[in-house]
Amino acid sequence: MPSTDQLDRKILALLRDDARLPIASLATTLGVSRTTVRTRMERMEANGTISGYGVRLGEPDDAERVRAIAMIEVEGRGTEKVARALSGLPQVRALYSTNGRWDLVAEIESASLPDFDSVLGAIRLIEGISLTETNILLAARFRR
Repeated sequence: MPSTDQLDRKILALLRDDARLPIASLATTLGVSRTTVRTRMERMEANGTISGYGVRLGEPDDAERVRAIAMIEVEGRGTEKVARALSGLPQVRALYSTNGRWDLVAEIESASLPDFDSVLGAIRLIEGISLTETNILLAARFRR
């Protein structure tokens, strides 16, 4: 991230809490002009410090939802091919490469246990996967 000063960091902190804050509100909170805030934000957007604005979704109230972590061992040099196949499954929310025993770690989220079972079946059929170990996530101790 390009260098930022204290005012930039304050702007970023406020936007992290609420990316929809109007420039006028940011300026009032920080005790600076709207032009200063707008100029700072435009500069941080241009240099890549701010790469976009988004929405954080609340946790669904769906008691049937199943989340899991699947550790995956890949045969030979097939990691990229396996990763492409996994990325085509909508229930695979994220995919990570690792440096340990497993080649890939997938975060899986499904609507129900039958859907989860179906996803696991599809993962097992992907060519190049030699072994998997899956753990269902039960209760979050904390979340950021």
